[in-house]
Amino acid sequence: MTKLKGVLLTQGMHGMISQVEGLAKALNVDFTHHKVELNHFWKIIPPKLTPISQSVYKKIDHDDFDVIISCGRKSVIPSIHLKNTSNKKVFNIHIQDPKVDLTHFDFIVAPEHDLIKGQNIISTKGAIHYLTENEIRENKDYLNSFIKKDDRKIWALILGGPTKYYEYSTKNMKYIFLTLDKLLKKHDFQLVVIPSMRTPINTIHYAKEFFGDNHTIIMDVDKKAYLSALAIAENIIVTCDSSSMISEAALTGKPIYVANILPKKNDKRFQRFRNLFRELNITRNLGEEVENWNYQKLDETNRVANIIKQKINS
Repeated sequence: MTKLKGVLLTQGMHGMISQVEGLAKALNVDFTHHKVELNHFWKIIPPKLTPISQSVYKKIDHDDFDVIISCGRKSVIPSIHLKNTSNKKVFNIHIQDPKVDLTHFDFIVAPEHDLIKGQNIISTKGAIHYLTENEIRENKDYLNSFIKKDDRKIWALILGGPTKYYEYSTKNMKYIFLTLDKLLKKHDFQLVVIPSMRTPINTIHYAKEFFGDNHTIIMDVDKKAYLSALAIAENIIVTCDSSSMISEAALTGKPIYVANILPKKNDKRFQRFRNLFRELNITRNLGEEVENWNYQKLDETNRVANIIKQKINS
């Protein structure tokens, strides 16, 4: 059977790319990725008030596709428009709540904490993503040349970055680092700090200064280092701003501690997500008693892909 061809539409942010590419790979789709750019003032107008027209966005030079997978507010109108103007049957899938009439899409993949319902909604526990267990295993040894050679067990700290809800101020980072420092002294583990694309450079330097040469601070964004850390860490700590990376870490089945930051505005949606993961026995809060626990590895990407495949084939 010939592979389906896909167009992926995002605003170019790592979390969005991870979700659309993860689903495309799980669906076994040959895809090209396009960064959506809206024209003029349409950049600030909500999708529900935006016309479904080519005038809204910069033209996407691609006309042969069977599937559109979009994620993020800016990709909503281009996805609907490309489907409507195609000269053949096209399935369009949007990840997250599009905040328009849901019938514009064949499938909407949305986390449970978004609280949206409908016949074409596939609800997920957390975010889908592009990591696979095989990929994590293959990169296990990558950090061997970075980490300090001793008998200490490895803990990984995965850093996100500032958002409109959470600040990466020195005060907030110092609170997380001090909490970790107490655990380091009590349990004698080696910390491996992994930054992401959103992590401010001054936060990475502060981590290097704070934890010193007795621990491993990866100074650059490095996907292989990230995968290796997930593979070798006994426990994983992820900052609360990244639902995506908490979801990715849940693929390992390892204990995950969430490093909380006091929100600067109402973060109820994120709280619902973290409460769900706690109920699923996936996470604890950093600062709680250190313990070992197990849970069923979370692989929502393949579960969602199987549902979509069955519906497309039928």
